[in-house]
Amino acid sequence: MIELKKKTAQAIFGLTGGVLSVDEIFSCLEYPPDSSMGDLALPCFRFAKTMRKNPAVIAKELADSLCLDEAESASAVAGYLNIKIKKEYWKSVVDRINSLGDDYGKNDSGAGKTVVIDYSSPNVAKPFHIGHLGTTVIGHTIKNLHEFSGYRCIGINHLGDWGTQFGKEIYAYRRWGSKEAVEKNGIDELVSIYVKFHEEAEKDPSLNDLAREEFRKLEQNDPENIALWKWFIDISIAEYKKTYELLGIKFDSYCGESFYTDKMQEQIDIMREKGLLELDDGASIVNLEKYGMPPCLILKRDGSTLYPTRDIAAAVYRKRTYDFDKCIYVTSSGQSLHFAQWFKVVELMGYDWYDRLVHIPYGTLSIGGEKLATRTGNVILLKDLFNTATEKCLEIINEKNPGLEDKKSVASAIGVGAVVFHYLLNSRIKDSDFSMEAALSFDGNTGPYAQYTYARCCSILEKAGACEAAADDKDTQLPFERDSEIALAKELARFPEVVIAALEEYEPCDITRYALDICTAFNKFYQECRIISDTGVNMARVRLVSAAKTVLGSALHIICMKTPSKI
Repeated sequence: MIELKKKTAQAIFGLTGGVLSVDEIFSCLEYPPDSSMGDLALPCFRFAKTMRKNPAVIAKELADSLCLDEAESASAVAGYLNIKIKKEYWKSVVDRINSLGDDYGKNDSGAGKTVVIDYSSPNVAKPFHIGHLGTTVIGHTIKNLHEFSGYRCIGINHLGDWGTQFGKEIYAYRRWGSKEAVEKNGIDELVSIYVKFHEEAEKDPSLNDLAREEFRKLEQNDPENIALWKWFIDISIAEYKKTYELLGIKFDSYCGESFYTDKMQEQIDIMREKGLLELDDGASIVNLEKYGMPPCLILKRDGSTLYPTRDIAAAVYRKRTYDFDKCIYVTSSGQSLHFAQWFKVVELMGYDWYDRLVHIPYGTLSIGGEKLATRTGNVILLKDLFNTATEKCLEIINEKNPGLEDKKSVASAIGVGAVVFHYLLNSRIKDSDFSMEAALSFDGNTGPYAQYTYARCCSILEKAGACEAAADDKDTQLPFERDSEIALAKELARFPEVVIAALEEYEPCDITRYALDICTAFNKFYQECRIISDTGVNMARVRLVSAAKTVLGSALHIICMKTPSKI
């Protein structure tokens, strides 16, 4: 539809004498909510002032004069130009999809460009819980959208592998842990002793000083503490990769905060040379008052660095290493000020790529109205959530399709997909209170519904290919006649536009909701149109099913969903 809308905009531009540009007209073109009104609509109100005519008159004049090969008719209704597209056009859309296959919907807006995407980034020695789901699946969807648009993408997992929490973990391990327990229970044991530390520190605050001492020894490269720290990291990454595998996610780099400890001094020196650093009660800050922000803290009173210092060093390293055109950070909206501050510091330091740094915030997630917190145990572990979802799917499969091959793998794909789809269904910036029951619901507009629709497409295509009845190939030359056929083709035609809009707005829910639109249109078509009968196979409809499978599969892939061919 993009090319048709461009062609339509060009035609209207010629008829209106350049009152609006072609791009402006293109952006005004709409899809009427009711197909009886047409397939494209143009509100003519923006033309009225310059053309000094009533919008209804302008719409009527355009309807009488529009010359567009693809248009069956044009009419004017209440200041709108409504355009009906010929049925043959929708067949051409389906032919195009089947010709391009998985390349349909892709664009080359990112050709020759590199984007670095920093997402997921859990804290080492802590579990992968529901609070990490947002940055992980939103971040990977944004990465997929960029790859789909021709960008070279570098996915970075900026692990939280440095800081005083490791002093706490090391102290807790020596006080309450054991090698045998950690080897047996992995990250669960590390979490257990970390929670234990905070419980005991509430009773005896002096434990915090002992933990700080352990971290000081770590900073000074104490061999024993370094060995423990590296062990904790290895255990954590191995555990995280199990979850990433369920989601189909791979990273190009696991360089965490510690990687930049020897790269910060250069940036601190630059700030000093440029006169940006000021002393405030012994701490070094960059004053951002004139920019409407609190000061950005660069060094503590004791000279130790903070998150902004490490983030600035990381950004410079990434620019030098990858020469990015964009560097994207996907984190909770609660960190928006942090990113605004150090982005401004990068600008003040004179780096001309400061405007290529992009923060993508998402809403906060709570459980029962309470903030997530590992130290208090108020978390739902992702592995537990995924296991519960998978078990529920396996029960349903055993009941409805016990002979299904590779049942456990299919159950995992559907269970994990149910959670991901549920999370990505709403706008990323919306705050939400997590409900296990809602996430694992398989009724209505859910991930399992979308995956089942995909599997139904696969089943139809398999039956059509194996059907012994003669295929009626003549109908492939005829236009669609049923409204449900045209409605499905129209939905499929929107895919390239949906991809571009989702990319521009960094909005995964655009793709999630679009997948549901395809499912709704497909299932209505499936109910109304016979595809395979005793006398033959309607190849035109088979090709429509094939196109639907391709587009739905691409949409689900973008939002981290797997697509089993049989359920």
